Amino acid sequence: MVAVLGVTAACGDESGSSGPAAQPSSTPTPSPTLPTASATPPTPSGTPSIDCPETITAVRKPLEAAIWGKGAAKSAFQPVSVTICQYDAQASGQDYATVMTKRTMKQATDLFALVNAAKPEPKKPGFCTKELGPTYVLRFTDNDRGVLSYTAEAFGCHRLVATSFEGQGKPGDLAAPRSTTPELLKSLGLR
Repeated sequence: MVAVLGVTAACGDESGSSGPAAQPSSTPTPSPTLPTASATPPTPSGTPSIDCPETITAVRKPLEAAIWGKGAAKSAFQPVSVTICQYDAQASGQDYATVMTKRTMKQATDLFALVNAAKPEPKKPGFCTKELGPTYVLRFTDNDRGVLSYTAEAFGCHRLVATSFEGQGKPGDLAAPRSTTPELLKSLGLR
């Protein structure tokens, strides 16, 4: 009862007559502005999977850390399959690959030949275009379950970088960074 009376006294009574606190003011009081942006971060696109487990942030990190002009001219890896993880052109932060495809035997070998055919670049590209395009991660697998990963950009500096090898012994040194070729990009088109 006391709480109800306290609220009524503070706000006036139900009859419509109000005390001094409810009198209109001649000076308008600015209403508080609420932020228009949502306080929750945007939902990431794509979903993690065993075949494409990394976010775009994790994919770009070794691209930025690549040492140009260093590494093997070609990789001696012998793939039997490849998983291609495609990240959207506007992917950022915690976004995962939105498209995945797998190729086996001859298709994997042919794709790896295109990767090896690109010539190593002595230094990081200095001229990059502003168009947007997808980023691909090529995860080649051999008979010993080794996984050799390359990241290929279909935009900007068109970097093609061997980023990691998981497994036993092979392929030795990772291949030197290079630029994606039009033939390689055409071959990456998902079928």
